[in-house]
Amino acid sequence: MNHSTVFADALRERSRARLTARQDEVIALSHSLHAEPELAYEETRSAAKIADLMEGSGFAVARGVCDLPTAFTATAGSGDLVIGICAEFDALPGIGHACGHNVNGAAAVAAALSLAEIADEIGVTVKLLGTPAEEYGGGKVDMIHGGAFDDVAAAMMVHAGPEDCAGACTLAISSWQVSYTGTPAHAAVMPHRGVNAADAMTLAQVAIGLQRQQMIPGGIVHGFVASAGEAPNVIPARADASYDCRAETLEDLRELQRAIRACFAAGALATGADLEIRSVGNDYVDLHQDTTMASVYADAASRLGRTVIPSEQGMRGASTDMGNVSHLVPSIHPFIGYNTNNPTAHHPEFTRYGTSDGADRAVLDGGLAMAWTALALATDASHRTSLLGRLAGRQTGTTGN
Repeated sequence: MNHSTVFADALRERSRARLTARQDEVIALSHSLHAEPELAYEETRSAAKIADLMEGSGFAVARGVCDLPTAFTATAGSGDLVIGICAEFDALPGIGHACGHNVNGAAAVAAALSLAEIADEIGVTVKLLGTPAEEYGGGKVDMIHGGAFDDVAAAMMVHAGPEDCAGACTLAISSWQVSYTGTPAHAAVMPHRGVNAADAMTLAQVAIGLQRQQMIPGGIVHGFVASAGEAPNVIPARADASYDCRAETLEDLRELQRAIRACFAAGALATGADLEIRSVGNDYVDLHQDTTMASVYADAASRLGRTVIPSEQGMRGASTDMGNVSHLVPSIHPFIGYNTNNPTAHHPEFTRYGTSDGADRAVLDGGLAMAWTALALATDASHRTSLLGRLAGRQTGTTGN
């Protein structure tokens, strides 16, 4: 066994020991986030819980960064290689942490704590980024625009799921609020004087259904009608819906949007209703995980006894604002698995397992696997040089990722 291997093994064990000493606090944090779910951009308690823990652990914490009240950064170490670890903590309406963001956020904290133990020895600055509103709005995109990732050479996070997977891609997505405005009238006495907004929405939905045969491969459209009238004897003067479009790339998404926008326009044309389409939050682009980083992570997870399935078998239909980060910074977004007895993310039953023994193990293993990934990247001369070179190119505008 050579000296570098002995050195790396010793650092891994030190980072593990640091996490072991703090594991009760980290698990308590996961359970606390789970018990008090908060929605996008409203995660006041959740953000404070994480920021307070990091501040009490000696990290330099900046709150309310990028003009987002629930965004923050927490840094430790002074190396030139800045490793960004993204902590998610928002929940879903009505079903709480059915996407496991309590696990995601706590695992990020676990990674930052264990990596900080060895940061200066491997020339790393640990930067925990508290990223709000992944489920709706895209806080990471806001933080990109606010400069929070400008100094980050590599970014990572883990996401809760029913199995472990490294390297899988996700879809680009855009969200719309769609409204038709018509003219009310008595539905029996003077229906010909009304302009039926509900009919406009119905026609648009039929058009979308027919469009599916010609839809760009990989395109997905889904949504719901929130309101379409208030009384059966009054022509509906207003109809509102929420719709998402997804596609394999941003270019494909733009093509799909044009087709679906035409479907909504058809409803307005046929009925005479006025149409308004409003974008909601930021568009998410497709996730491109760095293959080298994904391989290093898979090796780290295997050291912890986890079985990581190939990327082509991983979840494909989901979307994440980590995709936007991955187009800027070399990134990974592996899934860290635990038994949920079949329910997957965004199912109410998934929420129940977020504080199970398996979920707690995922928090600790996911955190340690990320710390060991950062260790491997920092101590391998080729990996380190590549990451710093790509960062320098990005900062000078001479190269892109």
